[in-house]
Amino acid sequence: MHSTPSVKWCVWVSMKNSHWQCSNGLIAVNYPARKFGIGRHCTVTEAMKLCPNLISQHVATWKEGEEKWAYRDEDAASHIATHKVSLDPYRLQSRKILALIKQCLPANMQKVEKASIDEVFIDLSAQVHSILLQRFSELTNPPPYDDVTEKLPLPPITALDWQADVLVDLDEAETEFSSPDWDDVAILIGSEIVRDIRAEVYRTLHYTCSAGIARNKMLSKLGSGYEKPNKQTVIRNRAAQQFLSDMKFTKIRNLGGKLGDQVKSAFNTESITELLRVPLEQLKHKLGQDTGLWLYDTIRGIDLSEVTSRTQIKSMLSAKSFQPSIFSMEQAVKWLRIFAADIFSRLVEEGVLENKRRPKTIHLHYRSAGQTRSKSSGIPLGKPIQETVLFDLAKHMMVQITNEGKVWPCANLSLSVGGFEDGVTGNMGIGTFLLKGDEAKVTSRDSPLDLSSHEPQEKRMRTESAGIQRFFPKKEASTDDQEEDGKNAVNLNHPSEDVERWISNSRSRQGSAPDYMCSRCNASLESIEALQHHNDWHMAKDLQDEERGKSTFVGSKPAAQRGQSNATVTSRKKPSGVGGGKKLEQGQSRLKFG
Repeated sequence: MHSTPSVKWCVWVSMKNSHWQCSNGLIAVNYPARKFGIGRHCTVTEAMKLCPNLISQHVATWKEGEEKWAYRDEDAASHIATHKVSLDPYRLQSRKILALIKQCLPANMQKVEKASIDEVFIDLSAQVHSILLQRFSELTNPPPYDDVTEKLPLPPITALDWQADVLVDLDEAETEFSSPDWDDVAILIGSEIVRDIRAEVYRTLHYTCSAGIARNKMLSKLGSGYEKPNKQTVIRNRAAQQFLSDMKFTKIRNLGGKLGDQVKSAFNTESITELLRVPLEQLKHKLGQDTGLWLYDTIRGIDLSEVTSRTQIKSMLSAKSFQPSIFSMEQAVKWLRIFAADIFSRLVEEGVLENKRRPKTIHLHYRSAGQTRSKSSGIPLGKPIQETVLFDLAKHMMVQITNEGKVWPCANLSLSVGGFEDGVTGNMGIGTFLLKGDEAKVTSRDSPLDLSSHEPQEKRMRTESAGIQRFFPKKEASTDDQEEDGKNAVNLNHPSEDVERWISNSRSRQGSAPDYMCSRCNASLESIEALQHHNDWHMAKDLQDEERGKSTFVGSKPAAQRGQSNATVTSRKKPSGVGGGKKLEQGQSRLKFG
């Protein structure tokens, strides 16, 4: 669908400054003006000769130092060096139309692709299918004989009401007297949906729209421009070839530029009818395998590209071609400020202040006679995007370009942002977790800060259980377990008695579950966890013996040999990682051996 402004009872054009010498190029011409032979390639002077009552309006412009575009009464040509064209009014109306189109569609069937500022593609397949099932309940029945290859019966209607639609003639082999098929019925339902959308756009926003209804994007785009203004063209499947036969292939999307020139040069024609006679192999030979096959299908009305639900913009650009060129950094900075204001105003409409969407990168492109240069930068994520942020980034990139030398005069500058992503909402900053001002004072007075209560738990545990006891894990146990643990508890002050009691208790339990046995004392343990605790006790005992050996060595010469013997035994039993000059882990301490 194309959304086209319609101005009644006046002949109107919109113009912009395209050249310093020729400052009256046209960018938009309404349909009453076109009847006088006025087109976009005319100048205002030529248009006035064709229609003396012509109303011309310069497009809105950005002016240095102002925060918003505006329509101005003064002579635009005299301000070409300080003003920049703004297309924001067109973008704003385009967004309104697009939002209204989506409102007219079911919430779960909004497959809309924005193709340009005044064009969208709508995939109505799901909605048409649901309406078909409502109108023709027989379509919900299983296929005859449970054979999915069986063809559907013909529709139970013999005439279709196309109302005021422009109906493209059928192919030569078809006649209007033939019974319609289900493809025709589906296209009819699609035309009804589009007709209602166009009526709602006109009723709400007072814009007329032209539309094309067909089986694919290529045919529908051609149909939307077939009859203008304010009409919709229907291209049934049986009429596709007839519709394309009298058309130049250069009107088809992607065939109006270099590829179209290549095809014209290769086959010396622009006619689709003549190109249909060229065999597929010849197309592949001259254009390549993929391009030849694509062209072969395209001129036969075959287009398999899908409508992608893409309505959000991917990038924003603000640019200026200088005539005459600019010659200093000071002039460039003035334009960068306008670019930043232009882009930021569009970001505001995109929801950047509410953090709905934001760009990630910013790019500066510079062009002079015979050279182009580009710089890019990331946009900081830690703070909101402001106009000053964009301007500072642009100025920094411009400084980088000028430092490379030989940049003046400059013929064109452009600033763009891209890499849009949805913003994260609902996050709370660290400030929301802090008390401020009087609230903090009241809280501090009522509940004095106890530093010991804020001490990390692990640190408190190590402090409270000083000495060798910190090697023993603490666990909560029931009363029965505590009694049993009391029998097995280790008293480091009388280790020999404890070992004998531990061994005695362990042997008394051998009859029940002697599954695990200590390799050092042959004690029987009930579980692997118990064995682990038992081995921990051995290690703690070895460490205590080591400490006792050290004190004996220092305090008594005759006991030196025994201390050395204990140290030797202990070093053999000690697990790797303790001592040996290695880096201590958290909770460990290095033992001194004198």
